[in-house]
Amino acid sequence: MPYILKELAASLGAETLGDASLEVQRLAEPLEAGADDLALAVAPKFAEQLKASRARAAVVWAGADLADLGLEGAIVAPRGRLAMAGLTRAMDDDPAFAHATGIHPSAVIDPSATIGLGAQIGPFVVIGAGTRIGAGARVAPHVSICAEVVIGDDATLHAGVKIGPRVRIGDRFIAQPGVVIGGDGFSFTTEGPSNVERAIRQRRGAPLEPTVGTWHRIHSLGGVEIGDDVEVGANSTIDAGTIRATRVSNGVKIDNLVQVGHNVVLGPDCLLCAQAAVAGSSVLGARVILGGKAGVGDNLTLGRDVVAGGGAVILADVPDGIFVSGHPALPTHEHRAAQKALRRLTRQ
Repeated sequence: MPYILKELAASLGAETLGDASLEVQRLAEPLEAGADDLALAVAPKFAEQLKASRARAAVVWAGADLADLGLEGAIVAPRGRLAMAGLTRAMDDDPAFAHATGIHPSAVIDPSATIGLGAQIGPFVVIGAGTRIGAGARVAPHVSICAEVVIGDDATLHAGVKIGPRVRIGDRFIAQPGVVIGGDGFSFTTEGPSNVERAIRQRRGAPLEPTVGTWHRIHSLGGVEIGDDVEVGANSTIDAGTIRATRVSNGVKIDNLVQVGHNVVLGPDCLLCAQAAVAGSSVLGARVILGGKAGVGDNLTLGRDVVAGGGAVILADVPDGIFVSGHPALPTHEHRAAQKALRRLTRQ
Protein backbone atom coordinates (compact mmCIF):
# COMPACT_ATOMS: atom_id res chain seq x y z
CA MET A 1 0.00 0.00 0.00
CA PRO A 2 1.21 3.54 -0.65
CA TYR A 3 2.10 5.85 2.23
CA ILE A 4 1.54 9.59 2.03
CA LEU A 5 4.43 11.76 3.14
CA LYS A 6 2.39 14.11 5.32
CA GLU A 7 0.73 11.19 7.13
CA LEU A 8 4.07 9.55 7.86
CA ALA A 9 5.41 12.87 9.14
CA ALA A 10 2.35 13.34 11.38
CA SER A 11 2.90 9.90 12.92
CA LEU A 12 6.44 11.00 13.84
CA GLY A 13 5.49 14.49 15.01
CA ALA A 14 7.88 15.75 12.31
CA GLU A 15 7.76 18.54 9.73
CA THR A 16 7.69 18.20 5.95
CA LEU A 17 9.40 20.15 3.18
CA GLY A 18 8.15 20.56 -0.38
CA ASP A 19 5.31 18.41 -1.69
CA ALA A 20 3.80 16.63 1.34
CA SER A 21 1.24 14.79 -0.81
CA LEU A 22 3.84 12.50 -2.39
CA GLU A 23 3.16 8.78 -2.11
CA VAL A 24 5.90 6.26 -1.32
CA GLN A 25 5.87 2.47 -1.32
CA ARG A 26 8.81 1.46 0.88
CA LEU A 27 11.91 2.61 2.72
CA ALA A 28 15.28 2.46 0.99
CA GLU A 29 18.90 3.40 1.54
CA PRO A 30 19.85 6.65 -0.23
CA LEU A 31 21.92 5.24 -3.10
CA GLU A 32 19.40 2.47 -3.86
CA ALA A 33 16.22 4.57 -3.63
CA GLY A 34 13.89 4.68 -6.63
CA ALA A 35 11.18 7.12 -7.62
CA ASP A 36 8.55 5.49 -5.38
CA ASP A 37 10.83 4.99 -2.36
CA LEU A 38 11.35 7.03 0.79
CA ALA A 39 15.11 7.36 1.10
CA LEU A 40 16.57 7.31 4.60
CA ALA A 41 19.19 10.06 4.44
CA VAL A 42 19.24 11.27 8.02
CA ALA A 43 22.63 13.03 7.99
CA PRO A 44 24.55 15.33 5.62
CA LYS A 45 27.05 12.55 4.85
CA PHE A 46 24.34 10.92 2.68
CA ALA A 47 23.87 14.00 0.45
CA GLU A 48 25.96 12.79 -2.48
CA GLN A 49 24.32 9.35 -2.44
CA LEU A 50 20.91 10.98 -2.42
CA LYS A 51 21.79 13.19 -5.38
CA ALA A 52 22.92 10.12 -7.34
CA SER A 53 19.65 8.25 -6.69
CA ARG A 54 16.25 8.51 -8.38
CA ALA A 55 14.49 9.34 -5.10
CA ARG A 56 11.83 12.04 -5.09
CA ALA A 57 11.21 11.86 -1.33
CA ALA A 58 13.53 11.34 1.63
CA VAL A 59 13.95 11.62 5.36
CA VAL A 60 16.54 14.38 5.75
CA TRP A 61 18.42 16.34 8.37
CA ALA A 62 17.41 19.77 9.64
CA GLY A 63 18.57 22.48 7.23
CA ALA A 64 18.69 20.24 4.15
CA ASP A 65 18.22 21.97 0.76
CA LEU A 66 15.62 20.07 -1.30
CA ALA A 67 16.56 21.68 -4.61
CA ASP A 68 20.23 20.88 -4.15
CA LEU A 69 19.39 17.27 -3.30
CA GLY A 70 17.03 16.86 -6.25
CA LEU A 71 14.01 16.09 -4.05
CA GLU A 72 10.35 17.04 -4.43
CA GLY A 73 9.39 16.39 -0.79
CA ALA A 74 10.96 15.40 2.50
CA ILE A 75 10.41 14.63 6.17
CA VAL A 76 12.75 16.52 8.50
CA ALA A 77 14.15 14.27 11.25
CA PRO A 78 16.24 16.04 13.92
CA ARG A 79 16.95 12.64 15.48
CA GLY A 80 17.44 10.20 12.64
CA ARG A 81 17.37 6.86 14.42
CA LEU A 82 14.24 7.81 16.33
CA ALA A 83 12.59 8.63 13.00
CA MET A 84 13.72 5.23 11.70
CA ALA A 85 12.03 3.55 14.66
CA GLY A 86 8.72 5.26 13.90
CA LEU A 87 8.87 4.76 10.14
CA THR A 88 9.82 1.09 10.27
CA ARG A 89 6.97 0.51 12.72
CA ALA A 90 4.47 2.34 10.48
CA MET A 91 5.60 0.56 7.31
CA ASP A 92 6.07 -2.97 8.64
CA ASP A 93 3.56 -5.26 6.90
CA ASP A 94 4.72 -8.16 9.13
CA PRO A 95 4.53 -10.97 6.51
CA ALA A 96 4.90 -13.70 9.14
CA PHE A 97 1.32 -12.99 10.25
CA ALA A 98 -0.13 -11.28 7.17
CA HIS A 99 -2.52 -14.14 6.32
CA ALA A 100 -3.06 -15.64 9.78
CA THR A 101 -6.57 -15.67 11.21
CA GLY A 102 -8.05 -17.39 14.23
CA ILE A 103 -6.87 -20.79 15.41
CA HIS A 104 -5.36 -23.15 12.84
CA PRO A 105 -7.00 -26.61 12.84
CA SER A 106 -3.64 -28.36 13.32
CA ALA A 107 -2.96 -26.57 16.63
CA VAL A 108 -3.15 -28.77 19.75
CA ILE A 109 -4.70 -26.82 22.61
CA ASP A 110 -5.55 -28.34 25.98
CA PRO A 111 -9.26 -27.91 26.78
CA SER A 112 -8.39 -26.10 30.02
CA ALA A 113 -6.33 -23.44 28.20
CA THR A 114 -7.82 -19.99 27.58
CA ILE A 115 -7.25 -18.10 24.34
CA GLY A 116 -7.97 -14.37 24.36
CA LEU A 117 -10.20 -12.49 21.96
CA GLY A 118 -8.68 -11.98 18.53
CA ALA A 119 -5.64 -14.17 19.13
CA GLN A 120 -4.02 -15.88 16.13
CA ILE A 121 -2.72 -19.42 16.70
CA GLY A 122 -0.69 -20.85 13.83
CA PRO A 123 -0.15 -24.38 12.49
CA PHE A 124 1.31 -27.09 14.76
CA VAL A 125 1.24 -24.94 17.88
CA VAL A 126 0.96 -26.82 21.20
CA ILE A 127 -0.58 -25.10 24.25
CA GLY A 128 -0.60 -26.88 27.60
CA ALA A 129 -3.12 -27.25 30.42
CA GLY A 130 -4.18 -24.19 32.38
CA THR A 131 -2.35 -21.77 30.11
CA ARG A 132 -3.82 -18.33 29.34
CA ILE A 133 -3.02 -16.45 26.13
CA GLY A 134 -4.02 -12.77 26.07
CA ALA A 135 -6.19 -10.89 23.62
CA GLY A 136 -4.64 -10.05 20.27
CA ALA A 137 -1.70 -12.42 20.76
CA ARG A 138 -0.03 -13.83 17.65
CA VAL A 139 1.53 -17.28 17.84
CA ALA A 140 3.45 -18.49 14.77
CA PRO A 141 3.86 -22.12 13.62
CA HIS A 142 5.64 -24.73 15.73
CA VAL A 143 5.48 -22.77 18.99
CA SER A 144 5.30 -24.88 22.17
CA ILE A 145 3.79 -23.41 25.35
CA CYS A 146 3.79 -25.62 28.45
CA ALA A 147 1.26 -25.86 31.26
CA GLU A 148 0.29 -23.02 33.61
CA VAL A 149 1.80 -20.29 31.47
CA VAL A 150 0.31 -16.79 31.37
CA ILE A 151 1.02 -14.54 28.37
CA GLY A 152 -0.41 -11.02 28.24
CA ASP A 153 -2.21 -9.11 25.53
CA ASP A 154 -0.74 -8.37 22.09
CA ALA A 155 2.18 -10.78 22.43
CA THR A 156 4.04 -11.95 19.32
CA LEU A 157 5.72 -15.36 19.39
CA HIS A 158 7.60 -16.16 16.20
CA ALA A 159 8.20 -19.64 14.80
CA GLY A 160 9.81 -22.24 17.02
CA VAL A 161 9.54 -20.40 20.34
CA LYS A 162 9.46 -22.68 23.41
CA ILE A 163 7.92 -21.54 26.70
CA GLY A 164 8.43 -23.75 29.78
CA PRO A 165 5.98 -24.34 32.63
CA ARG A 166 4.86 -21.68 35.12
CA VAL A 167 6.19 -18.77 33.06
CA ARG A 168 4.45 -15.39 33.49
CA ILE A 169 4.76 -12.86 30.66
CA GLY A 170 3.29 -9.36 30.44
CA ASP A 171 1.73 -7.41 27.60
CA ARG A 172 3.26 -6.66 24.19
CA PHE A 173 5.95 -9.31 24.50
CA ILE A 174 7.96 -10.17 21.38
CA ALA A 175 9.98 -13.39 21.02
CA GLN A 176 11.96 -13.94 17.82
CA PRO A 177 12.39 -17.43 16.28
CA GLY A 178 13.98 -20.08 18.46
CA VAL A 179 13.67 -18.32 21.82
CA VAL A 180 13.54 -20.67 24.83
CA ILE A 181 12.14 -19.38 28.11
CA GLY A 182 11.85 -21.40 31.30
CA GLY A 183 14.22 -24.28 30.66
CA ASP A 184 16.06 -25.70 33.67
CA GLY A 185 18.93 -23.65 35.00
CA PHE A 186 22.49 -25.00 34.83
CA SER A 187 22.66 -25.96 38.49
CA PHE A 188 24.48 -29.03 39.83
CA THR A 189 26.25 -30.10 43.00
CA THR A 190 28.55 -32.87 44.25
CA GLU A 191 28.55 -34.94 47.45
CA GLY A 192 31.78 -33.36 48.62
CA PRO A 193 33.58 -30.17 47.58
CA SER A 194 33.60 -29.83 43.78
CA ASN A 195 36.75 -29.22 41.79
CA VAL A 196 35.79 -25.56 41.53
CA GLU A 197 35.63 -25.21 45.32
CA ARG A 198 38.86 -27.18 45.74
CA ALA A 199 40.72 -25.18 43.07
CA ILE A 200 39.90 -21.90 44.83
CA ARG A 201 41.44 -23.19 48.07
CA GLN A 202 44.34 -25.10 46.51
CA ARG A 203 47.95 -24.10 47.18
CA ARG A 204 49.64 -22.29 44.33
CA GLY A 205 50.97 -24.68 41.69
CA ALA A 206 49.81 -27.84 43.48
CA PRO A 207 47.73 -30.19 41.29
CA LEU A 208 44.31 -31.31 42.47
CA GLU A 209 44.06 -34.85 43.80
CA PRO A 210 41.42 -37.14 42.19
CA THR A 211 37.98 -37.09 43.80
CA VAL A 212 34.46 -38.36 43.26
CA GLY A 213 33.00 -35.97 40.69
CA THR A 214 29.44 -37.15 40.11
CA TRP A 215 27.11 -34.19 39.48
CA HIS A 216 23.63 -34.11 41.04
CA ARG A 217 20.99 -31.99 39.33
CA ILE A 218 19.30 -29.17 41.25
CA HIS A 219 15.89 -28.90 39.63
CA SER A 220 14.40 -25.55 38.64
CA LEU A 221 10.98 -24.99 40.23
CA GLY A 222 10.74 -21.19 40.15
CA GLY A 223 9.75 -20.41 36.55
CA VAL A 224 10.28 -17.04 34.88
CA GLU A 225 8.47 -13.72 35.34
CA ILE A 226 8.64 -11.21 32.47
CA GLY A 227 7.18 -7.70 32.53
CA ASP A 228 5.54 -5.59 29.82
CA ASP A 229 7.16 -4.45 26.54
CA VAL A 230 9.99 -6.99 26.66
CA GLU A 231 11.65 -8.27 23.47
CA VAL A 232 13.88 -11.34 23.18
CA GLY A 233 16.04 -12.01 20.10
CA ALA A 234 16.42 -15.19 18.08
CA ASN A 235 17.84 -18.26 19.84
CA SER A 236 18.23 -16.52 23.20
CA THR A 237 17.44 -18.32 26.45
CA ILE A 238 16.12 -17.32 29.86
CA ASP A 239 16.42 -20.09 32.44
CA ALA A 240 13.88 -20.82 35.14
CA GLY A 241 14.71 -19.92 38.71
CA THR A 242 15.55 -22.60 41.25
CA ILE A 243 13.05 -21.73 44.01
CA ARG A 244 11.97 -18.18 43.09
CA ALA A 245 11.44 -16.97 39.55
CA THR A 246 14.05 -15.50 37.24
CA ARG A 247 12.78 -11.93 36.74
CA VAL A 248 12.91 -9.70 33.65
CA SER A 249 11.49 -6.23 34.26
CA ASN A 250 9.47 -3.95 32.00
CA GLY A 251 11.07 -2.68 28.81
CA VAL A 252 14.06 -5.04 28.71
CA LYS A 253 15.47 -5.68 25.23
CA ILE A 254 17.54 -8.83 24.60
CA ASP A 255 19.46 -9.46 21.37
CA ASN A 256 20.13 -12.78 19.60
CA LEU A 257 22.13 -15.60 21.26
CA VAL A 258 21.97 -14.19 24.78
CA GLN A 259 21.95 -16.37 27.91
CA VAL A 260 20.17 -15.26 31.09
CA GLY A 261 20.85 -17.71 33.91
CA HIS A 262 18.63 -18.97 36.70
CA ASN A 263 17.55 -16.54 39.47
CA VAL A 264 18.86 -13.53 37.54
CA VAL A 265 17.04 -10.21 37.97
CA LEU A 266 17.12 -7.73 35.08
CA GLY A 267 15.98 -4.22 36.02
CA PRO A 268 13.77 -2.02 33.83
CA ASP A 269 14.97 -1.08 30.35
CA CYS A 270 18.16 -3.15 30.38
CA LEU A 271 19.71 -3.83 26.96
CA LEU A 272 21.68 -7.05 26.38
CA CYS A 273 23.53 -7.29 23.05
CA ALA A 274 24.37 -10.42 21.07
CA GLN A 275 26.19 -13.27 22.85
CA ALA A 276 26.07 -11.52 26.22
CA ALA A 277 25.60 -13.81 29.22
CA VAL A 278 24.48 -13.26 32.80
CA ALA A 279 25.31 -16.07 35.23
CA GLY A 280 22.97 -17.32 37.92
CA SER A 281 21.63 -15.11 40.71
CA SER A 282 23.17 -11.86 39.47
CA VAL A 283 21.14 -8.65 39.66
CA LEU A 284 21.30 -5.90 37.05
CA GLY A 285 19.89 -2.49 37.91
CA ALA A 286 17.77 -0.28 35.69
CA ARG A 287 19.07 0.58 32.21
CA VAL A 288 22.19 -1.59 32.35
CA ILE A 289 23.70 -2.14 28.89
CA LEU A 290 25.84 -5.19 28.10
CA GLY A 291 27.79 -4.93 24.84
CA GLY A 292 28.25 -7.91 22.54
CA LYS A 293 29.93 -10.93 24.17
CA ALA A 294 29.98 -9.22 27.57
CA GLY A 295 29.70 -11.58 30.52
CA VAL A 296 28.55 -11.17 34.11
CA GLY A 297 29.70 -13.68 36.74
CA ASP A 298 27.33 -15.32 39.19
CA ASN A 299 25.94 -13.72 42.36
CA LEU A 300 27.02 -10.19 41.37
CA THR A 301 25.18 -6.86 41.53
CA LEU A 302 25.42 -4.21 38.82
CA GLY A 303 23.99 -0.83 39.76
CA ARG A 304 21.69 1.31 37.64
CA ASP A 305 22.98 2.76 34.34
CA VAL A 306 26.08 0.56 34.17
CA VAL A 307 27.50 0.14 30.66
CA ALA A 308 29.75 -2.81 29.81
CA GLY A 309 31.75 -2.56 26.59
CA GLY A 310 31.84 -5.40 24.09
CA GLY A 311 33.69 -8.46 25.42
CA ALA A 312 33.86 -7.15 28.98
CA VAL A 313 34.00 -9.86 31.65
CA ILE A 314 32.54 -8.62 34.93
CA LEU A 315 33.82 -10.56 37.96
CA ALA A 316 32.93 -8.13 40.76
CA ASP A 317 30.08 -5.84 41.75
CA VAL A 318 29.82 -2.57 39.81
CA PRO A 319 28.36 0.59 41.39
CA ASP A 320 25.82 2.90 39.72
CA GLY A 321 26.60 4.63 36.45
CA ILE A 322 30.05 3.15 35.71
CA PHE A 323 31.31 2.34 32.18
CA VAL A 324 33.47 -0.80 32.33
CA SER A 325 35.65 -2.60 29.79
CA GLY A 326 38.13 -5.45 29.54
CA HIS A 327 38.81 -8.78 31.20
CA PRO A 328 38.54 -8.56 34.12
CA ALA A 329 36.30 -5.54 33.68
CA LEU A 330 37.60 -2.25 35.08
CA PRO A 331 36.28 1.30 34.80
CA THR A 332 36.97 2.08 31.15
CA HIS A 333 39.41 4.92 31.82
CA GLU A 334 41.49 2.54 33.98
CA HIS A 335 41.32 -0.22 31.38
CA ARG A 336 42.49 2.15 28.63
CA ALA A 337 45.31 3.47 30.78
CA ALA A 338 46.45 -0.08 31.52
CA GLN A 339 46.41 -0.98 27.82
CA LYS A 340 48.49 2.10 26.97
CA ALA A 341 51.00 1.23 29.69
CA LEU A 342 51.23 -2.32 28.36
CA ARG A 343 51.92 -1.10 24.85
CA ARG A 344 54.66 1.22 26.17
CA LEU A 345 56.32 -1.78 27.85
CA THR A 346 56.56 -3.62 24.52
CA ARG A 347 58.43 -0.67 22.96
CA GLN A 348 61.20 -0.73 25.58
